[in-house]
Amino acid sequence: MALPLMPKATAVWLVENTSLSFEQIAGFTGMHELEVQAIADGEVAAGIVGVNPITNGQLTQEDLDRAQEDPRARLKLNKTDIPLPKARSKGARYTPVSKRQDRPDAISWLLKHHPELTDAQVSRLIGTTKPTILSVRDRSHWNAPNIKPQNPVTLGLCTEPELEKAVIIAQRRVTNAQKAVAREAKRREREAAAAAAAAAAEAAPAEAPPGSETAPEDSDPNGAV
Repeated sequence: MALPLMPKATAVWLVENTSLSFEQIAGFTGMHELEVQAIADGEVAAGIVGVNPITNGQLTQEDLDRAQEDPRARLKLNKTDIPLPKARSKGARYTPVSKRQDRPDAISWLLKHHPELTDAQVSRLIGTTKPTILSVRDRSHWNAPNIKPQNPVTLGLCTEPELEKAVIIAQRRVTNAQKAVAREAKRREREAAAAAAAAAAEAAPAEAPPGSETAPEDSDPNGAV
């Protein structure tokens, strides 16, 4: 069964922008109905940018309208001339010469939609260099006026699972960093509170020990005044 180029990202878009049932979306994307429901509940695909299947020619507006009007209808995938990314062996990523001109567009898209990705991750994803990433970021690239953000998966520079894995790792790193900052802040608060308590204790007047009161000068030790 033919599936959309980016099944999960397509499912995200359909969940957010249509009234299709979970069953209809699952049938079109090849996903399980419960997984589609998890996307709608925000439990799955967090951080994944939805992909419009109409824009990339994999679905027609007429077919989408028909399916939204009839819950029993099923979406039909259109044939597209978008090149499908091929599986590659482990090692350094090789980008064909014909696609190297697309890398700045892919870099721009990743910087816009996934700023949590490190330059090293972007470099590994689409087979580019850090100086190129920097030039796209600060708009010093020689072709900066013509750079248009485009999804690297659509361009065939990486696969959806690779992009999703990189995003998950980046989000986990950001979350861990935020937790570390919060822990450090709490530690400093505890230290400050302890220091304040110690300073308050030193500033308070010392209490006389029990039994240390002195008798009046004009009193007699035997009780006589």
